[in-house]
Amino acid sequence: MTTDAPGARDAHDAHRSFLDLLHAQRVWDVELPSFDPAAAPPEPLPLFHHWFAGAVAAGQPEPQTMSLATADAEGRPDVRTVMLHDADERGWHFATHRTSAKGRQLAARPYAALGFYWPAQGRQVRVRGPVTACPPAESRADLRARSTGALAAALTGAQSEVLGSPEELDRASAAAWERAGAEPDAEVASWTRYVVEAREAEFFQGDARRRHVRLRYRRRGAAWERDLLWP
Repeated sequence: MTTDAPGARDAHDAHRSFLDLLHAQRVWDVELPSFDPAAAPPEPLPLFHHWFAGAVAAGQPEPQTMSLATADAEGRPDVRTVMLHDADERGWHFATHRTSAKGRQLAARPYAALGFYWPAQGRQVRVRGPVTACPPAESRADLRARSTGALAAALTGAQSEVLGSPEELDRASAAAWERAGAEPDAEVASWTRYVVEAREAEFFQGDARRRHVRLRYRRRGAAWERDLLWP
């Protein structure tokens, strides 16, 4: 008769505990809003503005955060969370160092997908389209409009590069904060504002009975076509 080794039992118990915790989590234990796609505007941007305001009013933490998906040199997907800087007639804006991993990926493959998730209302918004880098003057203005901490972060090190030690980060961060406080208009040559021009946008309204509403906008020339999708 064989028995599991102690290490194997520990790993099994740890995984069992994880699954118990995972399966105990509930989804949308709140009253969800209704969404009538027939009453939606003919373009996605006004609906996004409306849903964003609704997320803020519902107390959604950090509704301005979004997932940004790009592809690397081999075409493999890569994703991270970034901040929305604007959403206007040009598209959805964010900023980063053009020398970062995502900046390099966008230079090689200038196409991206965005994902917003606002569980306070059971809503998601997905946006896909080509990405354009804004002119340097607009990128500089973007950085100046942000906080001292954001400027210090932009001045700290080489984003996405290998870090030698935590102490190295401490020294670089302290120097960056000092410079950001003394030079609020300090320039960061690599800082770049990008715009995702939506070719497709989907609005997902969750339903407690899983009859989710999915409204997709797709660009066709100068107009938008709309479709309902099966959940």
